[in-house]
Amino acid sequence: MDFTFSEDQIAFRDTMHSFFAKELPVETIRKLWENEAADASSIRADLAGKIAEQGLFALSVPEDFGGLGLSDVDWVLMTQELGYYGVTDDVVDTAYIAVGILAGLPDDQPVKAEWLGRIAEGGVRVAVGHPANRLIAHADRADLLLLWHNDEVHAVPAASVQVSVNSSVDLGRRLCRVNWTPSPATRIADAALGKSLWADALNRGALAAAGQMLGLAQRMVDISIAYTAERKQFGKPIGSFQAVKHHLANVAVKSEFSRPVLERAAYALAEGQSQAGEFVSHAKLACGEAAWLASRSGIQVHGAMGYTWEVDLQIFMKRAWALDAAWGDRAVHKNRIADGYLRADALLGAGNTFN
Repeated sequence: MDFTFSEDQIAFRDTMHSFFAKELPVETIRKLWENEAADASSIRADLAGKIAEQGLFALSVPEDFGGLGLSDVDWVLMTQELGYYGVTDDVVDTAYIAVGILAGLPDDQPVKAEWLGRIAEGGVRVAVGHPANRLIAHADRADLLLLWHNDEVHAVPAASVQVSVNSSVDLGRRLCRVNWTPSPATRIADAALGKSLWADALNRGALAAAGQMLGLAQRMVDISIAYTAERKQFGKPIGSFQAVKHHLANVAVKSEFSRPVLERAAYALAEGQSQAGEFVSHAKLACGEAAWLASRSGIQVHGAMGYTWEVDLQIFMKRAWALDAAWGDRAVHKNRIADGYLRADALLGAGNTFN
């Protein structure tokens, strides 16, 4: 069995890494965090257009609707890059989670063809209102909202909702309360179909959050390494001290042990395996622990100043904290694992590992 990514997958990951390194430096993120800045809107619009040119919005849109038709396995590499560079939720919510919901609709549903095509072109944003999230990310900037109501799926135009923005520890993450009125005109999937679509959306949302947290953990390690190479005590860089090395090495170990868990979850989801939900929850927990350890260790090696506004670490640290509670907190995912593995007919043991 081949567990490696293809050359095309690696090449696309590397391309996006180079793209974000050029187009989204920390200075740009800081401008986007300052929502009142005069040029923030133009920066967002320009960045969105360039991301669309790279093909990211078309990644998992089916080929019949103008996309590339790729899978969750391809996204598991992309979400790590999105996390590493602190890309806001509206990209993954539109290009991955919303696409998954729309692609699962019947072919005769007009909303499916219209919006999948528009997403592939990269000119729109779709916000997803799942019951796992009390607030909806970037709903105030969405062109369309996919909303839950008694397991039904409703496609609601932005003009038909009332939105109020809540504050977040991650200033690049606009969390919104949405008031709207369900109606037959907005319903695009009944409760029977909607239940499975929302279950898939939860898995994709949690998987995306896990991938981003793993990318954030790596970014926090890189920032901390750079700082410890420059900061000196007793005439030597503090990174040469063994106690400091241990902190960052522990994060590297935690991250590397969570990486195969994340990739297994993506494969299980792409293949429709029965235990995909448990695997996704395991990935969310493992990557969340790596990100939290990276946050704590980063603050410690910075001498606690890592939490201050002037230090770049705090940007990625706060984003990791926010994503840890998104798409189900730790209690939700621990319970999903317990329900999956403690039931009488659970598929356990070596004989079921690769079945």
